Amino acid sequence: MMSKKEAEQRKKEGKLWLDSSLGFVQAQTVKFFAGRLNRTWPINIPGRFLLEKMIFGAFGKSWLEPPVNICVGKNTHIGDGCYINFNASFVDDYTVTIEDNVLFGPNVTIITTGHPVHPENRKNGEMYCAPVTVKRGAWLCSNVTVLPGVTIGENAVIGAGSVVTKDIPANTIAMGVPCKVVREIDDNDKIYYYKDRHIDFGKID
Repeated sequence: MMSKKEAEQRKKEGKLWLDSSLGFVQAQTVKFFAGRLNRTWPINIPGRFLLEKMIFGAFGKSWLEPPVNICVGKNTHIGDGCYINFNASFVDDYTVTIEDNVLFGPNVTIITTGHPVHPENRKNGEMYCAPVTVKRGAWLCSNVTVLPGVTIGENAVIGAGSVVTKDIPANTIAMGVPCKVVREIDDNDKIYYYKDRHIDFGKID
């Protein structure tokens, strides 16, 4: 293992790094708090909010449905108005930024860490990192996986089951493995909320 200071510097430089003993202890501590959060009674909202503040680097006026899985915690920053559905996983050895009003479906996984392809280059657990950013207003549907270095643009919608390997532009719908843009969000999306179903707010007695 290398020192935590050296590991953090190498992460910033995009170089291979190894976990430190201090990093390992800190990771186990945040997993303890995450375990407490996952076992908290749903009606214990103040307790949940307190644990979320202890786990994450920042947690705004948002809602998280347990259970959640997380590696470091302090590297993940969640803004206001977000909804994080159950079974979210954050492999956050490096920075994860979730801006305001982002929606996560169930089983979304955010990954900032990878390993070299050749086995000789990862036999000691060597890793590399790149940040992940989800811009404001984006919606990641169920079972989406976001890989290291990806930015998802404002208001983008990522279809269920997608694996996002590259940046996704703002105001687009993207899906697939690997995830690709299928179209832009347009004025028809203000009229139809699902297939041929019209938006009907204000029309229900």
